[in-house]
Amino acid sequence: MTTESPHWAKAQAVFDAEIEALQQTRNRLDDHFNQAVDLLQTTLAEGGKIIVTGVGKSFHIGQKIAATFTSTGAPANVLHPSEAMHGDLGLVQSGDVVLALSYSGESDELVNLLPMLKRAGARVIALTGTADSTLAKHSDLLLDAAVTREACPFNMVPTASTTVALAIGDALVIALLAARGITREEYARFHPGGAIGRALLLKVEDIMRTGDRLAAISSAATIRDAVIAMTKAQAGAVAIVNDDKQVAGLLTDGDLRRYLAGGATDVQTRPVADLMTANPISIRTGQLAADALAIFQKHRFDDLVVLNPDGTLAGMIDLQDLPKFKIL
Repeated sequence: MTTESPHWAKAQAVFDAEIEALQQTRNRLDDHFNQAVDLLQTTLAEGGKIIVTGVGKSFHIGQKIAATFTSTGAPANVLHPSEAMHGDLGLVQSGDVVLALSYSGESDELVNLLPMLKRAGARVIALTGTADSTLAKHSDLLLDAAVTREACPFNMVPTASTTVALAIGDALVIALLAARGITREEYARFHPGGAIGRALLLKVEDIMRTGDRLAAISSAATIRDAVIAMTKAQAGAVAIVNDDKQVAGLLTDGDLRRYLAGGATDVQTRPVADLMTANPISIRTGQLAADALAIFQKHRFDDLVVLNPDGTLAGMIDLQDLPKFKIL
């Protein structure tokens, strides 16, 4: 597809409309957002629940917001207004907080539900694009989700408005996570079966290469010694250490290929110190596998030196090993 394609142009217009809506919403954030986060935090601290409700597209956006709350240790339930009228209203108890989504703020099912939520003793946070709507007027807090235009030619299809609602939901989740002081380790406990959890529960020493699988040579060694060490360990890099076991540098198979491709003839005698990368990026034992993964993603290399607390060589992490630990 070329940049002249009409479909490409339509896609860019959608992105432009939604980016504009997000920027406007970001600039409108006020103390109501702070109050909403405080209310959510207080509700959970006092044993209450977070309940998310909406109709139509807003219901689907609400499902995602509720799932994200739950994934961060803030249990959230989804309540469909229609089902609430047939028994599910029993979910709502005094002390709960309801996040109600409706762009118009006039959805019949949601408006009819409001008195019952109030009667049950729940607090209501309205996430709506219409500040003078019934929903807004009968809620405890208003989060303004208005957009100038939808990203469709009729200005009708929920696009920019649903993106804004989702972004506000994400902002609530992350602000609440920070306010509650949730750590990465706690977050990992909510995802024990997935790649996220494994990356956050495993330490670098759980995934690094050691022993016969670790290629390491002294700083006085030659490039030939480096090739032999890498071959024996079936590794893509070799760590170069000095006499006190401190890591002086790193030589990768990529370095070797470039060296040989340049017509090198002194492999047998040239010191590895001439070709190594001095003071390579490293990670310490005790850090999380997620930290190692972040380094790989940032720097785009394949091998990471692992150091003991005293700076001596502990092991090496090879990017190619990560899939078997199911953290990629």
